[in-house]
Amino acid sequence: MAGRGTITLCYGLTGVTNAVWAATLPATDARLGLGPGGLGALLMMLAAGSLVAMPVAGRLCDRWSGAGLLRVCAPAAALALAGPALAAGPGPLMVSAALLGVLFGLLNVALSVQAVAVERGLGRPIMATVHGTWTLGAVAGGALVTAALRAGADVRVLMLVGATALTAAMAAVGGAAMASTGFTIGATPQAATPATAGTTAGTAVGAVGGGAGGVRGAARLRPGVLALLGVVGAAAFVAEGAATDWAGVHATRVLGADPATGSLVYTVFFVAMTLVRFAGDAVRTRLGVRVTIRLAGATATAGYGLVLLAGVLPVGAAVRLGCAMAGWALSGAGVAVVWPVVASLLGTVGGAARGLSAVTTVSYGGGLVGPALIGYVATTASLPLALVIPAALALLVAVAAPPLLDAVVTTAAAADHPAAHVRAVVSRRTT
Repeated sequence: MAGRGTITLCYGLTGVTNAVWAATLPATDARLGLGPGGLGALLMMLAAGSLVAMPVAGRLCDRWSGAGLLRVCAPAAALALAGPALAAGPGPLMVSAALLGVLFGLLNVALSVQAVAVERGLGRPIMATVHGTWTLGAVAGGALVTAALRAGADVRVLMLVGATALTAAMAAVGGAAMASTGFTIGATPQAATPATAGTTAGTAVGAVGGGAGGVRGAARLRPGVLALLGVVGAAAFVAEGAATDWAGVHATRVLGADPATGSLVYTVFFVAMTLVRFAGDAVRTRLGVRVTIRLAGATATAGYGLVLLAGVLPVGAAVRLGCAMAGWALSGAGVAVVWPVVASLLGTVGGAARGLSAVTTVSYGGGLVGPALIGYVATTASLPLALVIPAALALLVAVAAPPLLDAVVTTAAAADHPAAHVRAVVSRRTT
């Protein structure tokens, strides 16, 4: 339980850290006059930093374990929030965003590696729940940012206070407590399943691993299998990233809302995501992966449809804003479980740190590059037209993701695992 509690708390703090960055974007835009093009460039710098760091993170986790990397990069990522706060112009802001992206990339991979290790050690799904804690942190952080901005707080002071408090909290959580849980992938793979000895689920998870050397799966999964998982995750992350980075800007620039209301739209999205993620493990168990993912994609598609509709409704501003908020809420509910299912499936069929890093890089890379691409389209055309991109990808999740996930399980079974063992694991963990 200590391992689950610690990784859950770390996810929650990471959600708050993300909120301090994302929910202040409308105010930062207003402070420096970035515009859609400047925001797009800013997000591209963030994406570039993360994409450079993520493949390196897998190697670091293999050397130090996920817990070891978390101990270093979690407080560093929180401290890096001070960079955008102190930036006096667009140039310094771009540099600070690149550094923040590097640290966010390391942190996201370390979290995924350690969460998969803890889930496999416990022998039951927890991935949606820990991601729900991330979104709960994002909701809390977004609400605090909104309240502070409405009270007239300077965005720079707000970010500096947040960076200081989060650095201290991350340093405390990422210390000896996580290293002592015994749940690791990478540096000590033989310790990955201490909690499951003698249980049916634990036996199944252990059966698809290696011998005395621990889990053998993801390093041997074919690149095509990892790519399939990455594509599904990327589509969901683009839809999520569009809300994270552009929901508030859409509210202010298209619907005419003030910056504080723009931050509230961000919060609405994550409230819906949080509620669904805390129910996600039970829903997946009851409905199965195919129905869950198809329903998730359809819900997100409907949500983006309402967001696009809000920009053209011939009614008052309040009604249009309400329509957009309803759309962002549906989008958050829809994309909530997609990445947790992908990460959990990879852990089920076996996952070393480098394999998890590869899938995380593709998935998070889509979520980072996608919003920047949206910024480019918004500059050359319009923001409503740019939001057609995440809407189309949400539809792709609904239509294409279920058979892709089936292909992952089938390919993994044929390539690495005895069929009986895979059926045992899949029946417990994905259907």
